Amino acid sequence: MKSNSIAIVGAAETTELGTIPDMSQIQLHADAALNAVADASLSMKDIDGIATAGESPVNLAHYLGITPTWVDGTGVGGCSFMLHVRHAAAAINEGLCTTVLITHGESGRSGIGRGGYRGSPSSLSGQFEGAYGGMGPTTSFTIPFLRYMKDTGTTLEQLAMVAVVQREWAARNPRAKLQQLTSVEEVMSDRVIAYPFTKSECCLVTDGGGALILTSAERAKDFPTQPVYIVGTGESVETPMISQMADFSSSRAFKVSGKKAFEEAGIQHKDVDHLMIYDAFAHLPFYGLEDLGFCRPGEAGAFIEARNTAPDGGVLPVNTNGGGLSYMHSGMYGMYALQESVRQLRGTAAAQVEGAKLSVCHGVGGMFAASGTIIMANEAI
Repeated sequence: MKSNSIAIVGAAETTELGTIPDMSQIQLHADAALNAVADASLSMKDIDGIATAGESPVNLAHYLGITPTWVDGTGVGGCSFMLHVRHAAAAINEGLCTTVLITHGESGRSGIGRGGYRGSPSSLSGQFEGAYGGMGPTTSFTIPFLRYMKDTGTTLEQLAMVAVVQREWAARNPRAKLQQLTSVEEVMSDRVIAYPFTKSECCLVTDGGGALILTSAERAKDFPTQPVYIVGTGESVETPMISQMADFSSSRAFKVSGKKAFEEAGIQHKDVDHLMIYDAFAHLPFYGLEDLGFCRPGEAGAFIEARNTAPDGGVLPVNTNGGGLSYMHSGMYGMYALQESVRQLRGTAAAQVEGAKLSVCHGVGGMFAASGTIIMANEAI
């Protein structure tokens, strides 16, 4: 991708977040899409590219009355929307379309019009992991992290600190689901879901959605909103079976995706003002910080424990909306991370990082199966 050639000119979430029992999955997509279109002062007839996951792009285009010249239905889990941004940027640069709408919507809590996600017994994970008791993320994610703790000496207190810090950010965000401050002791004494994760270290289950509109940077100056420029992108996949990761203490997909995005952006880690790391579970920021190169292997726990990612003086503000642990998590969280990066660079975030000019937004799909990294700036670099 040509750095600085593409900009986000529309960004919005659904009108409500949390529990929305009166809207189906496709209605959540539409609500977010209409809000993003309004944010960009466009109409649906201006959209000629569409991308989505968790819902058929065919269904969505029909529902919204769009006849696109470019379509992307890539679905690799929660980071699908990071990949959509990357693919949309390439498509616009190639002249396949001019204005792309990327949507997300999930009735994760209410289950209204929700599609099925159960894995087939004949799938690879069904054959080779399900037989041994794997029951999805809460159990599967423990496998690499228990090894990570053994290899690095990371403590349960450091794991709990992730939830504590992100609740501090959420306490400043009126849209966050959980706003009450907590402590390391409270997180550790919460109900155990799958060791070592307690309930506070597992993602929320909510309803909601979000949408983005991308166009060329050249056109972006004609829009009323502050353009947010795409300056670096990356993506990769590793394995559908967590038991087959090359290294339980590091994600190969994270490393490949992050390295590509940083090289494309031409930046160094010291240049980054703000970081979003997909946090369906509290251990994921450890992997993100290390595999992206912000911390050396095994040092992320101490880095977070020292409040480097926290409000009021943290050198690297991370997950400033409260993250999937405290803000919201409808099932595929990547869109909400992207939305927060955009808000920070527009200067409109609830917990605004002063002077934020460069944001890295990093996502995971499945259980370390996939990764997407998007680097954004509020001015061309």
